[in-house]
Amino acid sequence: MEKLKQIQGTIVAIPVNDIDTDQIIPARFLKVTDKNGLGKAAFCDWRYLEDGATPNPDFILNNPAYAGASVLIAGNNFGCGSSREHAPWALIGAGFKAVISTEFADIFRNNALKNGLLPVIVDEETQQQLFSLADEDPDTSVSVDVEAQRLTLPDGRQIQFPLDGFSKYCLLNGADQLGYLLNLDAEVRDFEARNPQRVETTA
Repeated sequence: MEKLKQIQGTIVAIPVNDIDTDQIIPARFLKVTDKNGLGKAAFCDWRYLEDGATPNPDFILNNPAYAGASVLIAGNNFGCGSSREHAPWALIGAGFKAVISTEFADIFRNNALKNGLLPVIVDEETQQQLFSLADEDPDTSVSVDVEAQRLTLPDGRQIQFPLDGFSKYCLLNGADQLGYLLNLDAEVRDFEARNPQRVETTA
């Protein structure tokens, strides 16, 4: 997992509430265990016409003006539905580093953080402002400081967002949960050396 400290990127908006994980990545793609290539399947049923191959010209991610956007502005309650980890895999594969919403489903939020995708919670006023800015100018960009937990808007306004300490450490250091534990190997060995295992003996 790559280190995530600063995000400076253009935004794209999908102003739809209750986008669930099946809409982010349909169930037929869950057979794969490899993250590679899942980006093409992100929002597949919205992104392509009925033949599954022809890009839907009305879907925002197919608009060339928004190509390369790395921050997604979404409606309320993003990532609800099933617990599939493929959802953040697909979003990351599609080039997103952060998703901004007023609310995230807990399981999606945890899966996103474990995989290096930053969920940023904002108030509804900020969300609506970002929807308008993205619609008016495809070149609109925002800045996210992970360590400071701060989102900076184009007008300079700054918004603090919540982020637990463990997730912040993992994002800043590019470590997943297993990597975090492996980094503690020296401390674990030292603890074991100072606290030898007690062996029970029978009388």
